[in-house]
Amino acid sequence: MGIAVLLKQVPDTTAKISVSGGRVDESAVNKWSMSPYDEYALESALQLKESGGGDLVAITCGPSRAAKMLTDAAAVGADSLLHILVEDISGLDSTQVQSILAAAVAHSGSDIVFCGKQAADTNAGSTGPGVAHLMDASCVTMVSEVVSDGSSLTAMRASSDGNERVAVSAPCVFAFDKGIIELRRPNVRGIMMAKKKVAETLSPADLGVDISVSSVSIIGHNPPPQKPPGQKFEGADSVAAVVGKLRDEANVI
Repeated sequence: MGIAVLLKQVPDTTAKISVSGGRVDESAVNKWSMSPYDEYALESALQLKESGGGDLVAITCGPSRAAKMLTDAAAVGADSLLHILVEDISGLDSTQVQSILAAAVAHSGSDIVFCGKQAADTNAGSTGPGVAHLMDASCVTMVSEVVSDGSSLTAMRASSDGNERVAVSAPCVFAFDKGIIELRRPNVRGIMMAKKKVAETLSPADLGVDISVSSVSIIGHNPPPQKPPGQKFEGADSVAAVVGKLRDEANVI
């Protein structure tokens, strides 16, 4: 069985996001990283591969700069890399991205797909279920662990009643939440070997996906409103005022 992990490059959580002309200014982002939930998906996919699950292909849809993220995935153990090159991915709606990723998974020959439960930039959470729908595959969300017993795969996921185990067979999609597993980091040998791996680069048209018409039109981006300045109180005489604000303004008591 083949394993695919879907990765998205997003602004790093420490990067400052600015809006210019009603759009997020991506050129001003000084650091890009793998979406955090995707990191857990990648680690679990690597563990499944190492337990005898088959070859692992790392797939991304995004601009040229996303190629570095694929190299990072190769440095920790991805066998092959697939880059669907779309320079302006912000111009696509979620259904278009899902169509591209589902076609990329089919191109790779994989029948088990790992991804994050949501991307850190949009927080939409639609990629896993959307790709599963297009693949006619089972989908398990909020996953923290996946193990194989040879004939089926069992996922640990969070539910309203606590953790539960769900058994599925391929084809299937697992959308990962943050787990307790320790994420591996590339060592020198892995980094050197990754430099020798060349990503297969395709366009949506190469996969037979039409992205000419989007069903979503972005009117504009706006920065969040500035927070009001903090208030500072000192001394016992201010207790009554603090209690009043906590009760009447913050509604916490």
